Amino acid sequence: MEFLEGKTVGIDLGTTFSTLAIVNEQGEPTPIPNEDDDVETASLILLAENRHVIVGPNRSRAAMEDPENVIERIKRQMGTVGYHRQFDGHEITPEFVSSLILRKLKQDSERVIGPIANAVITVPYYFNDTRRKSTQDAGRIAGLNVISIINEPTAAALTYAWHRGELGRTDSTAKHRILIYDLGGGTFDSTVVEYSATNFHVVSTDGDVKLGGVDWNDRLADYVCEKFKEKHGVNLQQFPKTMQILRNDCDVAKIQLTTREQTTITCRHEGMSVSVPITRQLFEELTYDLLQRTADTTEYVIQQANLKFSDLDAVVMIGGSTLMPQVPAMLERVTGLVPYRNPDLDPHTAVARGAAIHAAILEAQHNQNTKLDERVRKMLVNVREEDVNSHGLGIVAADKNKQPINHIMIPRNTTLPFSISKTFQTTKDGQTRISVQVMEGDAPDPTACALLGKCRIVGLPENMPKGTPVEVTYSFDKVGRISVSAREKLTNKEANIEIERRGVLTEAEVEKFIRLADEYSIE
Repeated sequence: MEFLEGKTVGIDLGTTFSTLAIVNEQGEPTPIPNEDDDVETASLILLAENRHVIVGPNRSRAAMEDPENVIERIKRQMGTVGYHRQFDGHEITPEFVSSLILRKLKQDSERVIGPIANAVITVPYYFNDTRRKSTQDAGRIAGLNVISIINEPTAAALTYAWHRGELGRTDSTAKHRILIYDLGGGTFDSTVVEYSATNFHVVSTDGDVKLGGVDWNDRLADYVCEKFKEKHGVNLQQFPKTMQILRNDCDVAKIQLTTREQTTITCRHEGMSVSVPITRQLFEELTYDLLQRTADTTEYVIQQANLKFSDLDAVVMIGGSTLMPQVPAMLERVTGLVPYRNPDLDPHTAVARGAAIHAAILEAQHNQNTKLDERVRKMLVNVREEDVNSHGLGIVAADKNKQPINHIMIPRNTTLPFSISKTFQTTKDGQTRISVQVMEGDAPDPTACALLGKCRIVGLPENMPKGTPVEVTYSFDKVGRISVSAREKLTNKEANIEIERRGVLTEAEVEKFIRLADEYSIE
């Protein structure tokens, strides 16, 4: 692990808001304010002209802009095959757009703490290999040395332990078991973590990368659109400008309903208008199925961990969407536990602070030139973190009826890092390459899983007879990235591995976007 000269930070790259944090000289994980003195920057981009972009503009201002100039919710597009967006004559990707958010965070924070070189970036636990690779590439394009990717619930667990004064203590061997319920703006994870002062172990996890607070907003918008159509006979969904303003107003209404029993959403379009009263009860009815999806996932995670809710020491809520009153009420009903609340554990910034702690742990353990305070370094140097994979890893093979199946090599919720080997056989004389389809998912049916890519094992010795054994090793590293290696077992020759991943940038494309990003002025 290489550290460059400069500060090492943690970054929560969120669907709706992003935050950069650092462990300061006093050992405190501290969010760094942006130029507007806010610790959260909206993950919203306004495309201006002449290589100029505005990151995190006022949402009211963004709502008034041409929708063609506004990009939001880009995190949901990470690793998506076929995402297309044109700007300044270039086709830009989710990695490039995300890099602009990261550059803004870096640019604003450097005014406060000085040059930043190294970063840990968070991802939802349920991000697969492709999305993790896209996140790493976004960091590189932003000019950051991405030393690690950390799962958001793991980061939150670090913050929780630090907040309770338990992290890195040498006088305590007590063990704790907590549930991290992480409902952000665009993604959801539920994770069981067991930890002591020096060891953090993820037991089980599940989630949804397309479930978050914006879906609650969209339900309100759909309801207002129905009322507008009933009154005026016009389908507002066909008018992007109006919908952009309406979605912003629905977000405001959702926030108001955290403290009020009722609010009103007024929608105007081409001289027509409708005012729709929204009670908290109606809001909860409109979104009941969304909340139930999180409850079902949470119960499944506990089952996968072979635990009961009574085995938990705490239920910890993370993510701004947990401020909706129906969330803690549901968790208390489902788990029988009152969710942990403390004003010092801010659900908005807990993930970024945990990323900063993880960054400091890595620096304490691997950077001989660390600038960490010696007391902090000694506290963190012995902390160990163990994660699990959120997706099974398999290959397409044939069953006894010669039908394709997904042969699972590494089941989900396996402690990382982990490797496993399987022996294949060449199917014809003189075969010099083997092709394997690498699958993500736990279903036996390959069509129910995601094709990560095709792995081609090349460079096998010539003149090998049919049936020659070739050992293929599949591995998950500590951050959930996948690698494959192979060895021809007769001569023990290492074969070359090529994985053609779907939906990720090539090295040449990353370099191209680095040069392009350098041309942009970011406000």
